[in-house]
Amino acid sequence: MKPHDSAGPPEADVTPPRIALVTGASRGIGAAIARRLAATGLRVVCAARAVDSVRALADEIGGLPIALDVTDGDAIASVGARIAADWGPVDVLINNAGVSSSAPLDKHSDADWDHMLAVNLTGPFRLCRALVPGMAARGWGRVVFVASNAGLTGYPYTTGYCASKHGVVGLMRAMAAELARSGVTVNAVCPGFVETDMARDAMARITATTGRSPEDARAALARLNPQKRLIQPDEVAALVTALVADDALGINGQALALDGGQVMH
Repeated sequence: MKPHDSAGPPEADVTPPRIALVTGASRGIGAAIARRLAATGLRVVCAARAVDSVRALADEIGGLPIALDVTDGDAIASVGARIAADWGPVDVLINNAGVSSSAPLDKHSDADWDHMLAVNLTGPFRLCRALVPGMAARGWGRVVFVASNAGLTGYPYTTGYCASKHGVVGLMRAMAAELARSGVTVNAVCPGFVETDMARDAMARITATTGRSPEDARAALARLNPQKRLIQPDEVAALVTALVADDALGINGQALALDGGQVMH
């Protein structure tokens, strides 16, 4: 029998788990992403405008709940330090928070336009500016924007939403090119209609403006998908999780449609 090595067993891997920040984590796609990332071993910061709205989710997955309004530039500038004080630097940024509205061009107000760009585009830009340089300095990072297939094509009555999501895709591509040799990847997931409150709001608008039943309104949205269905939040979460894996380094600068083939590019 071989004598026991006096040096003892090899040391266990003490590399700390990576830290992910998910915005808009209180429900729908954001909550599904937070759960998926936690299941893979990441420590997940669950961010939403009201911290109470993410506290239960954070308790469920062992996460860190924080209040973060993505339209508040001062809060974004300090969020990295806030998280680092509790856990450490952010390695994975999931820009998920978003809003939408629908109106004809001549009835699309300045206030709606400004709000959609502030939440959907300016907030993610500021978060990237605050957190991504640190990732690059450490030689590893993942950024995923939850955009929309409205960032890949145009739809009527959604000028502000389409413009903001096209801006997200452009931001992603510019960042991916700039950071290509840094160890940080930047990608966007572009779903069609997902079974979330945002889709239910769209159904309600269809019902209100056309007189269709809620069932007919839902079917109208489902028909846009060649698979004749709404995408599920966990499908989006699965793709996001794949993009943040260690072995996804070669996927960079991609706007990945998740809509059953509705938009092909």
